[in-house]
Amino acid sequence: MTDTSGYWRAERLWPGSTVVCIGAGPSLTAEDVDYCCGRGRVIAVNKSWDLAPWADCFYSADATWWHHRGGEPEFTGLKVAIEDKPMPAGVLKLRHRKHEGLERDPDYLARGGGNSGYQALNLAYHLGATRMLLLGYDMQATNGLVHWHGDHPKPMSNPVRSLIETWRAAFPALAKELTAERIEVVNCSRETALTCFPRALIEDAL
Repeated sequence: MTDTSGYWRAERLWPGSTVVCIGAGPSLTAEDVDYCCGRGRVIAVNKSWDLAPWADCFYSADATWWHHRGGEPEFTGLKVAIEDKPMPAGVLKLRHRKHEGLERDPDYLARGGGNSGYQALNLAYHLGATRMLLLGYDMQATNGLVHWHGDHPKPMSNPVRSLIETWRAAFPALAKELTAERIEVVNCSRETALTCFPRALIEDAL
């Protein structure tokens, strides 16, 4: 449901569900993504929807991405962003607050984590997830790369090492609040610098 100013209020569309959040870290593989198909709800972040065109939701935070990609008209699932700027048709906008941790108000996402992968967990919470599995959440430069797909083209930006470290440092606050909400989070990324979530292979977690 959107309000008169064009913002969306997130709905509990997937109550009690397992949600796989697929980030764009360099350890992400097509095999791991394919394994998720039909085994749980999926939120694909940024270009990772290219590997999961069947995903339930596509999340990217900013208007630059959506306009550069023309609103991703080929994707037929839920498309969500946090922005104050106009969005292409079909992209739902959530308001945002600049703090770390979990935003419980379904009108908002917490953007203090500074990246779409972080915000995707908050979105999964709003949609009703009680269990979240992470893929491609390296939060480090794995083998010298920051994305599985290489660098973003201009005008989009690419994170430097110091920025990735800042992103990583924000996750423990989110992990603590998700635990308080009795939500299980398992990091199934093949390579990761995140230590605040237990780890497992995606095949075992699903």
